[in-house]
Amino acid sequence: MIPPEAGLLKRDAFGTVRRTCVPGTSGEVDCVERDTTQAARGAQWLARRLAAREARALHALRHLPGVPRLVSWNGRRLLRSWQPGLPLQKSAGVGPAYFREALRLLRRLHAAGIVHNDLAKEPNWLVTPDGLPALVDFQLAAQPWHRGHLFRMLAHDDLRHLLKHKRSYCPERLTARQRAILARRSPLAAAWARSGKPLYRFVTRGLLGWADREGAGDRGER
Repeated sequence: MIPPEAGLLKRDAFGTVRRTCVPGTSGEVDCVERDTTQAARGAQWLARRLAAREARALHALRHLPGVPRLVSWNGRRLLRSWQPGLPLQKSAGVGPAYFREALRLLRRLHAAGIVHNDLAKEPNWLVTPDGLPALVDFQLAAQPWHRGHLFRMLAHDDLRHLLKHKRSYCPERLTARQRAILARRSPLAAAWARSGKPLYRFVTRGLLGWADREGAGDRGER
């Protein structure tokens, strides 16, 4: 059993995230609980919406390795399975094999109709004990009804963010096609950089005290 105090992973305006155990059919299940009831007043509605997005994405990806399993979602508290691994920026180092498997994982994610939308953050990429990639934090994930132009733009941006990490860790292994993808922002990403991102940074960094690449150090814009 994990004591509540020891299990706290994060506390912010959107509630608490803690590691816990819940009874399962064959013993206790190691889980992560996202509790929106602990969100700041005025932010609970948004915290619930974000948690609901994560629940829908995890349900859609329930058969995909490298993604946590949804245990339960009651509209206020989300339980997902604990995903073993270290955040990318805290790993001992990753090479081409990791990014080859990460690309395969991302393709399977998109084939299931899900875009992650938050892959610029290294903490959302894990390195499992076997050295394989895993993904967490699906609060911004989307599942468009149609895989049209919007879906393709969002999927392209997911891929660009993965390739940015590859450029940081093993730039010599980028292919010519991958360099071309890095050089081409989607119209959505370009519009976000011009208008939405400055406001996002003001709110998250100035008001909430977050950092997009928390724990990764400051390597500048990528």
